Amino acid sequence: MFEGLSDRLDRSFKILKGQGRITEINVAESVKEIRKALIEADVSYKIAKQFTNEVKEKALGQNVLTAVKPGELMVKIVHDELASLMGGEQVDINVKGSPAVILITGLQGSGKTTFSAKLANYLKSKKSRQPLLVAGDVYRPAAIEQLKVLGGQVDVEVYTEEDKKDPVKIAKNAIKYARDNHKNVVIIDTAGRLAVDEQMMNEISAIKKAVDPQETLFVVDAMTGQDAVNTAKAFNERLDFDGVVLTKLDGDTRGGAALTIRSVVQKPIKFVGIGEKLDALDLFHPTRMADRILGMGDIVTLVEKAQEQFNEEEARKLQKKIAKNQFNFDDFLKQIQQIKKMGNIKDLMAMIPGMGKAIKDLDIDDDAFKSIEAIIHSMTPEERNDPRLLNGSRRKRIAMGSGTTIQEVNRLIKQFGETSKMMKKMTTGGRGKNMMRMMGGQR
Repeated sequence: MFEGLSDRLDRSFKILKGQGRITEINVAESVKEIRKALIEADVSYKIAKQFTNEVKEKALGQNVLTAVKPGELMVKIVHDELASLMGGEQVDINVKGSPAVILITGLQGSGKTTFSAKLANYLKSKKSRQPLLVAGDVYRPAAIEQLKVLGGQVDVEVYTEEDKKDPVKIAKNAIKYARDNHKNVVIIDTAGRLAVDEQMMNEISAIKKAVDPQETLFVVDAMTGQDAVNTAKAFNERLDFDGVVLTKLDGDTRGGAALTIRSVVQKPIKFVGIGEKLDALDLFHPTRMADRILGMGDIVTLVEKAQEQFNEEEARKLQKKIAKNQFNFDDFLKQIQQIKKMGNIKDLMAMIPGMGKAIKDLDIDDDAFKSIEAIIHSMTPEERNDPRLLNGSRRKRIAMGSGTTIQEVNRLIKQFGETSKMMKKMTTGGRGKNMMRMMGGQR
């Protein structure tokens, strides 16, 4: 995500590295490189020029203290301007209403149907809502079937009228069904087209007028770059939507849409899709995104993801086991499974400040834990509970059972021992308590 832009911006800041003070000449040179970086990331020339003019004005207007290096000051100015360009503050979704109605719109192929299921899963698991998904795409039977499959995966009911072809009536009937069946959020997935056309706009406008949604969300594929911004503008002129959803932000995208769509349509980006899994949906935080773009990591999001997987009671039990030298392979396996639920491993590592550049060229497979899990699953319950039982013949059997080598089994057992020692050392000190408190969600 944004790797090309991050590299170019980093190079532009190096122009000021080692400079004793900010001058018009070195700022102009740095700003020129920043503008090139933005244009290369598919930001329009007009917005890139406005952005860099703001940066230049603020840099030259600063009273630079001797303690602040020019390069560091420029990073801060660019960070603040990036966050401002993307909206400044995080804007939450409005789910007030009985039921709250959320209308999903966008072009075909933008990821509307998948996002609808992701949103239902998010509202159910994180907002304790009872959502109802509505199959409003009456032109593609595959879209209805896809929504039913996705709804089943997140255990959310899907309302369909497969014999009907009037999306307005289907939407109104679905809202009545939701009221009668104690569903407090209705998410209406609508039809898309390959391009903006009058028929499509008339239809989505009629649905919006009929159901009067609390939220109308425009879903756009971030990989379409500046085209995404133009499409958003066309939709907003007709629908006056409430927010934008950027899908496929984890793909091979230059990031221009994420940077500029807010300033063009004057509507907040509310969610970003960061993977194919149905829990791969994040709230959009402009400041945190600016942190990531500038290689500062995103430790707040990382902590939030950890808190979603670790609860206070489990953290306390684990702390006691570690303190008593009772941490075993079952506990180790549970920690791995919780980490996997947090998301893509490389993306998680990139959230740690300073790690983004270090791992950008590494190919970190999401199945990196597969062999470890296979080895642990090949152990008997007694062996998982007491690693001291793992003699040579047992290790040989485990290697054969897991499809790995004895060397891999030996390496895991050694790493497990070192991890146990490190965790015990941390737990007996203050840092361990802080770590467990963080995992348990205490503040």
